Amino acid sequence: MKVTLLRKIPVATDICVFELASAGDAPLPAFEAGAHIDVHVDGFVRQYSLCSHPSEAGAYRIGVLRDAASRGGSVAMHALEAGTILEISTPKNHFPLDERATQTILLAGGIGITPLMAMAEQLREQGRTFELHYCIRDPQRAAFRERLAEAGFAEHTHFYFDSEGTDARIDLAGVLGAPHEGKHAYVCGPAGFIDAVLGAAASAGWPAQNVHREYFGAAQPSASTDADANGAFQVTLAGCQRVFDVPAGTSIVEALRAGGVEVPVSCEQGVCGTCLTRVLSGEPDHRDLYLTDEERAANDQLLPCCSRSRTPMLVLDL
Repeated sequence: MKVTLLRKIPVATDICVFELASAGDAPLPAFEAGAHIDVHVDGFVRQYSLCSHPSEAGAYRIGVLRDAASRGGSVAMHALEAGTILEISTPKNHFPLDERATQTILLAGGIGITPLMAMAEQLREQGRTFELHYCIRDPQRAAFRERLAEAGFAEHTHFYFDSEGTDARIDLAGVLGAPHEGKHAYVCGPAGFIDAVLGAAASAGWPAQNVHREYFGAAQPSASTDADANGAFQVTLAGCQRVFDVPAGTSIVEALRAGGVEVPVSCEQGVCGTCLTRVLSGEPDHRDLYLTDEERAANDQLLPCCSRSRTPMLVLDL
């Protein structure tokens, strides 16, 4: 879709909210809390979570951290001016709220606040029980502080600033507490923060299906580094019985693309889940940040943008 950048609003150090409106006559599609859009900017395609209230019509809002160490997408976004026409995808949601939850705990690390802000907006409107725990380096880097100080948010929100010392940091075990069926946790932020939350939840006995996470980054967890795991293998597409060679250093998606087969992709980093594909035979070597440990252990699906094979042949449901 074509959209117009209406406003670029600084909301914290190195963080701006971008307000986007339809550039044509068609209205923007509705979305649910936790959804993100792909944004095409300066040759990059980047995923940004929608942070506005899902019921707000007429505009999308995304929060973008300007990261000088990034590959260029966030820097290009921050260089944009009001009136710029951009191309975006329709909203996609791999991080939805569970409507059956009776208690919701939102845990944000840094810019990971963006999808959780939309969740807080929705939970507040619905009058549901929730709490928001926001971990950030210092107060100047905390986005949406004015909004979170308003009634309906302030009593549910807890800030933790690294600048205030170790005593002020979050006690994950205490925040999560004991699990129960209607209690769900949602975490978004840097990989280290998410892994800490997942570890604390596992130690407390939380069922995996009650802990939801979305990574902002491409650091790969426990990827194999031995030569065999990173070597060449073959892929068979069950739908046409074509066999493709996947050389070392080439992803499955790239090998298929070279052979004239396009697989829908978005982030190409194993984060968004767009290219999730069923595995009919063979053992994947998972390199993604999207699947849960239980889903990886089942070995019946993989993300071909980043994952490889532990067996000489993979048969995919394509």
